[in-house]
Amino acid sequence: MTRRAIIVHGTGGHPDAVWYPWLADRLSARGYVVDRPHLPGLNVEPVARTLPRLLEARTLDADTVLVGHSGGAALLLAVLEHLDGPVAQAVLVAGYSTRPNDADEPVLQESYDWDRVRANAGDLVLVNSVRDPYGCDAEQGRAILDRAGGTLVVRDDGHFGDVDQPYATFPLLDRLIL
Repeated sequence: MTRRAIIVHGTGGHPDAVWYPWLADRLSARGYVVDRPHLPGLNVEPVARTLPRLLEARTLDADTVLVGHSGGAALLLAVLEHLDGPVAQAVLVAGYSTRPNDADEPVLQESYDWDRVRANAGDLVLVNSVRDPYGCDAEQGRAILDRAGGTLVVRDDGHFGDVDQPYATFPLLDRLIL
């Protein structure tokens, strides 16, 4: 059995930013094979274009943990809906399923098959903040929880990493991941 983890950066992000490399190192030390794809078109191009690129290049199965931040978390909702079977765990950090602000959100689908998302998410963990500068807040997390189940962890820590919020480590995630 090869345990895999895929860490998906947020809108305008990069796999070498904020806590992504730190988490990758932590998970690698625990025996995971870690993938941090660079998706420059994330939330720029339509989700229907981004989704196949992520799905076709990776094995996503019961030994896989998915971690997404912001727009990456939104992308993972579409990933979960389109899988043929469940992953071990999905951790959505500052995730959202509806427009969190006035910006265009091409990473979002018009709607979601929440039964499929729930069935494929494995142990679903949502991490949102009371206040988030982009609107990816606890209300967004609660909306996903109400539709897909799982566990909602609410902190008061902004966007959990951003241009003006250095966030080199994220020990909570290391504890939450199976």
